[in-house]
Amino acid sequence: APRYALVVAGAALVGFAALSAAGLSPAWAALAAALLLGVPRLLRRQERPLTVVRELHLGFCLFVLALGVIVAAAAHHGLADAADRLLPSGSGLQALLGIALVAAVLSNAVNNIPATLILVPLLAGSPIHLLAMLVGVNVGPNATYAGSLATLLWRKRLPPELRPRAREFHALGAVATPVVLVAAVVSLWASWRMLGA
Repeated sequence: APRYALVVAGAALVGFAALSAAGLSPAWAALAAALLLGVPRLLRRQERPLTVVRELHLGFCLFVLALGVIVAAAAHHGLADAADRLLPSGSGLQALLGIALVAAVLSNAVNNIPATLILVPLLAGSPIHLLAMLVGVNVGPNATYAGSLATLLWRKRLPPELRPRAREFHALGAVATPVVLVAAVVSLWASWRMLGA
């Protein structure tokens, strides 16, 4: 088992939580983990510097940065207001389904990371609304390749012969995603009611 890599990954997760709780960016934990994994291999000459640079996928990193900039600009020019108007109020099942649906649609339109950044400030006052939004931005994006950064990374890392065809992926996503989304929101609502919140 890759014990060193697992220990570093575990420490990174702890670092994400600790830095977030301290009001600092979790990016520092990610950078530290990347250095702890990459630098020893370079020093032992197990990797060439050019290979490490190629593994950074700088073009993809630039794409993610550009996506964030575009969505931030769109949010300031009406996208956040439009999303706010679509979000229902209340903590009943119908309202939670509506919030999850808005989050899912927005995720598939602009990707789930920017969608989260747009929706969190709008729902920050209510834990149950935030949880419904988190279901939406995590389950909803499975309907399209572009909906989730994780799906884009997964697809990029797969060898071309193993990648499912876009038509196949989207057909399955269109059927499975709504079913899982509704089941997850119903479970969330039932749990919330059982807790008497």
